[in-house]
Amino acid sequence: MVDQKLKKRALHRAKIIKGQVEGLIKAVNKEVYCIDLLTQSLAIQKSLASLDALLLENHLRTHVREQMRATGQDERAVKELVKIYALANK
Repeated sequence: MVDQKLKKRALHRAKIIKGQVEGLIKAVNKEVYCIDLLTQSLAIQKSLASLDALLLENHLRTHVREQMRATGQDERAVKELVKIYALANK
């Protein structure tokens, strides 16, 4: 199950990130000033964090909701969220 509005927003965000990465690659090839490269890289990281938030929102609204309702699936939902939390904080 997917929230179609969130899917549309996530795809839009992913396409923006793709363009940002392509721009960064070109800038590295042109040997653009390092601070400008870092600025672009940090902007990409912020965009990825925004995409992560959309993906997590979709997961919570769809899969986790269903897992919490299904007998025996609530533990799986908790484990998945703890795993993602740990990855995000390393």
